[in-house]
Amino acid sequence: MKKNLTALFGILLSAISFAQIPLTVAPSGGNKKASVSERIGLTDVVITYDRPAVKGREGKVWGELVPVGFTDPGFGSSKSAPWRAGANENTTIKFTSDVKIQGQTLPAGKYGFFISYGKEECTLIFSKNSTSWGHYFYNEAEDALRVIVKPQALDKSVEWLKYEFMNETENTATVALQWEKLSIPFTIEVDYVKDQLESFRKELRTENGFIWQSWDQAAAWCLQRNVNLNEALLWADTASSAIFGGDKAFIAWSNKAQLQEKLGKNEEAAATMKTAMTFANMNEIHQYGRRLLQQKKTKEALEIFKLNFSKHPNQFTPLVGLVRGYSAMVDYKNALKYANLALPLAPNELNKTSVAAMIEKLKEGKDVN
Repeated sequence: MKKNLTALFGILLSAISFAQIPLTVAPSGGNKKASVSERIGLTDVVITYDRPAVKGREGKVWGELVPVGFTDPGFGSSKSAPWRAGANENTTIKFTSDVKIQGQTLPAGKYGFFISYGKEECTLIFSKNSTSWGHYFYNEAEDALRVIVKPQALDKSVEWLKYEFMNETENTATVALQWEKLSIPFTIEVDYVKDQLESFRKELRTENGFIWQSWDQAAAWCLQRNVNLNEALLWADTASSAIFGGDKAFIAWSNKAQLQEKLGKNEEAAATMKTAMTFANMNEIHQYGRRLLQQKKTKEALEIFKLNFSKHPNQFTPLVGLVRGYSAMVDYKNALKYANLALPLAPNELNKTSVAAMIEKLKEGKDVN
């Protein structure tokens, strides 16, 4: 048995001597592996790259270490390759949905990212080939998109190359490669509204669609943005139906009424809102009155505040509603009357301070809204 084990060990040693077994070590050249990601709208953007350092080579990075334009790497199949936008393996960038780069469309996917550097302008290249090592196998025929951007000077030197997200909005962000004293920025834009609607349609067909709140959330999102109103009304129909229990929810009926109003169905909207009011609690009635005030429907708002007070007499919130309602009607005498009644019922110091400020305004003949 011992002889057999010795023989087997010898075979293994022999095999190892001829094999290349890759063990995990730090990247060559002292570079650092890195990944940076951010969500823009519903789109995840992930950049994976290796970070070289300046290492005292100030003034010799751009145009020397990073060559101008396209060069022959001297290895692999490419004879004219751009910079790999990092070190070691090629840089990759992944988008989970379609995007626009500098205003040009790029489908969802993972891309090899390259840069053809120039002092006045840089060409950014998104290659369909994201798996080849470095730029040694770059092939122009595999380009998915090229865009031209202007490099920008930096005040302070960046030692380790990095990618940074900045100037974020709901549907856009700027990504900048920064190294030494240069920044190469480009903008990413997503169609957030389109992506969100597609997400709603998908999720409402899953277990998330078995509660009325999901249908109401989708309908309310469209209402707030004034988009996709016809489909949103269908979602509101489901939210306010008895199927999932939303038939007694004020918010479901209220959102449905607002969608009907936006679509010019005013008589239907009034009937729907009448139904909604039968399920409204004190705070919901108050908020509805506040909404009417924002819409400059002052008479209607006052009637709602009066209704709330009749259902919930001598409570702080309905009293404040009357203050706002009468003030909007420029009836400061009655507004002041109810403000004085509300003050001692204030539930906390913040509310007390707010009502006290209303009282001072009303004494000066000013609207509190």
